Amino acid sequence: MSENPQTLLAKTFNSGFAQAHDSYNALSLASNGNIYYILSSDKLDVAGQMYEFDPKTNQILHLADLNDICGETNKKHIPQGKSHVSFYEYQQKLYFSTHIGYYQLIDGMDRLPIHAPDGYSLYSGGHILSYNLLSGEFEDLALLPEGEGCVSMVMDIQRGHIFGITWPSGKLFYLDVKSRKLQLFPAVSGNGEAGTPGEDFRSLCRSLLVNPHTGICYFSTSEGHIYQINPDSWQVELMEQVHLRLDYFGQYHPQYPGNMGYNWRQIVWYEPEQVAYGVHGNSGYLFKFDPAHQRIELVNRITSIPSKKSGMFDQFSYGYLGFQLGPDGETLYYLTGGPIFIDGKRLEGEKQIAKGAAKGLEYLHLITYHLPSQHYQDHGPIFYEDGNWPQYVNSIAIDYDGKVYALARVTRNKQIICDLIQINSSFNSPL
Repeated sequence: MSENPQTLLAKTFNSGFAQAHDSYNALSLASNGNIYYILSSDKLDVAGQMYEFDPKTNQILHLADLNDICGETNKKHIPQGKSHVSFYEYQQKLYFSTHIGYYQLIDGMDRLPIHAPDGYSLYSGGHILSYNLLSGEFEDLALLPEGEGCVSMVMDIQRGHIFGITWPSGKLFYLDVKSRKLQLFPAVSGNGEAGTPGEDFRSLCRSLLVNPHTGICYFSTSEGHIYQINPDSWQVELMEQVHLRLDYFGQYHPQYPGNMGYNWRQIVWYEPEQVAYGVHGNSGYLFKFDPAHQRIELVNRITSIPSKKSGMFDQFSYGYLGFQLGPDGETLYYLTGGPIFIDGKRLEGEKQIAKGAAKGLEYLHLITYHLPSQHYQDHGPIFYEDGNWPQYVNSIAIDYDGKVYALARVTRNKQIICDLIQINSSFNSPL
């Protein structure tokens, strides 16, 4: 472990979207070297917006309004407010999906509206979309049924298979992009986030995994189960010999909102070892998942050094989604929290909330973990030039030069919005 007291500087960019709200995932590097991202909207009359950023010129290009892509511009639906997933590149196209951004807040929980405001109809459902990197054309591939959004998605970029989870009820789906055949599977997580707290409520997995060699898709549940979707049988199967109910992750009651339970928060495939590495969001533990041998192995706690010393969970109730392998294919990058101390006392937040949100203020730290050498480094807290710091960061992308990007809250014209930031990762190597 390497302690590093330095701080990092983050540069903000202006995408020109004054209504931009907190965004989750929706940020990826493409093979052409450009960064693609979607800024969310929680407004009834404004959809999310998609952009392209060129790291060589620092130029931003507005690509599309999500309602326009989905053919809903003049339909007065509750809009396609955001994308909750990363972009996946397959045959020179980026694949992604849309999600609702306009919720009903009921008992502190974000709920799917069941009554549309005057002049509007209910949300039509999330769309699975593609963007052609060569022609700039969009295609609308599928509409998720029953007016549900897409909260999680992964793509098998060897075979053109898409897997995902709908929100709020947690139905599983599969799409073959060649045939455009959409297949639904029964939910395995109670009634998902549409459920009743204390009964059939279950927080849904935000990150699915594909083994590129077998095409099998894996996901977790808040009870700590791991399921697989087998491309040969297209059956959803419980992995009987492995689970995530580990004491080090903490103790959870999956039927209540406000945390992810035993779900992994984010997970990525690591080709050299033919395994996956994931992070449990609340505890911040890095773990290795070996699907072939049905084994979970804890590796290290990769929270910030101040978090390790304080022994406290991050303030974001679900943990952070900004966890990704860098372009070298062997270094994990993680954007996570760090406690704030005032006069030697840790600034504390709410003890419990009923949704995924910050329970209180904390700094944002950049962590790297080099898998072959097991070298951990906290590169320090991140600040803007004015002394403020990025908040509500649940995304990450690393360009081919090693610069780190995220979607974060910024203050502009006395208004807090979400926009693209670039973190001055002055180190050339995490070692």
